[in-house]
Amino acid sequence: MKPKILVVDDELSHRKMLEAVLSAEGYEIDQAEDGQAAIEQVVQRFYDLILMDIRMARTGGLEALKKIKQISPGIPVIIMTAYASVNTAIDALKSGAYDYLTKPLDIDELKILIEKALRFKQLEEENRFLKERLNNRFDFANIIGGSESMNQLLETVALVAPTDATVLITGESGTGKELIANAIHQNSLRRGKPLIKVNCAALPETLLESELFGHEKGAFTGALTQRKGRFQLAHSGSIFLDEITEMSTVIQAKILRVLQEQEFEPIGSSHTLKIDTRVMTATNKNIEEEISAGRFREDLYFRINVITLRVPPLRERRDDIALLADSFLKRFADKNRKPIKGFTPRAVDLMMRYEWPGNVRELENLVERAVIMARGEMLTPSEFPEVITRLDPESKKAEIELTPGRSLKEVEKEMIIRTLQETAGNRTHAANILGISRRTLQLKLKAYGIN
Repeated sequence: MKPKILVVDDELSHRKMLEAVLSAEGYEIDQAEDGQAAIEQVVQRFYDLILMDIRMARTGGLEALKKIKQISPGIPVIIMTAYASVNTAIDALKSGAYDYLTKPLDIDELKILIEKALRFKQLEEENRFLKERLNNRFDFANIIGGSESMNQLLETVALVAPTDATVLITGESGTGKELIANAIHQNSLRRGKPLIKVNCAALPETLLESELFGHEKGAFTGALTQRKGRFQLAHSGSIFLDEITEMSTVIQAKILRVLQEQEFEPIGSSHTLKIDTRVMTATNKNIEEEISAGRFREDLYFRINVITLRVPPLRERRDDIALLADSFLKRFADKNRKPIKGFTPRAVDLMMRYEWPGNVRELENLVERAVIMARGEMLTPSEFPEVITRLDPESKKAEIELTPGRSLKEVEKEMIIRTLQETAGNRTHAANILGISRRTLQLKLKAYGIN
């Protein structure tokens, strides 16, 4: 929970002094002896703020600042310099510095500037978060599928969306539960207000409580400023609690109170906040089993289970596989500027045979990989991973027979024919697979009498 600050200075005594002063203020401090070391540490760890000298032996502050901003643009960097000048300040600010201080440092000024920079960073993140949610419009057109199970799901979504009912969305990982939550919100009367999303599995209990309910300044060590919680940010809008079964029972009790009373107190506050927020939740676990195991509160389950929507896994909606794959293909072909027209019939057949344990997310990743690896205008099984191509019933038949008595020309001819079949007749792609030039392939085709 403590804000993490990286102190960068080639003077050990100065680093030690800053560490002592800032640690006493409740910050967690790391040190780096020069700009290059700072860059390496930023790659490996997240920092809330960097305090960096401008003149250092190996890599200077300005050079390091530019590289750090490329790695993590959101980190505020305060530059320290004993060579104060207008030009130095302008260079630092142009390179992305939040502000600069002159040496010897005024400790009170430093403390104020750090608190100001951290508060500015928090407000910037909150504004960006809300703007993304308000501008991120979804409707049913974003949910691809014509299968019976998906049509039934969307019919229910259409009935539920205009209400304020609490919704529980269940389904395996990668099925698109978040898309359903987006569709509900954007087709509700709250669509002009924010949809705030929280991944409960991604945050430890102490941080999750603060994220959800906010805290007052000084509520705990490291709480240097007041912070609004996600429920407060979602006032008049909706909140989506993903992987709700990962919450501790302590936080579950607080969520239950919010659902019952529509009120809560931020950490460290005695003031009760009233909110008007629609709650949607999701899980990929069996909640009944979680209740039996004592990991989930039954009374909370009854509160979130007003409406339950089950998103079917991809293996139960095979009619949608080709539709989804084509949609992903268009998106990734445009993104990667590749003139790919579609899938070969054999590629579609393999996708239909596969069980898709990772569901729609796995299909999306597969199509993106195939587009990147593609050499021709059609995606073929040769761009698919082995876990899918091994399902091909023709794979064994497709092996070239190397029995004694067959001539090298016969084997070569068969290999060329099979490769052309595999690439849907694309000679450039076939030549690349065979490891020969397109002209050499054309000459061989002519010699073997293949048109």
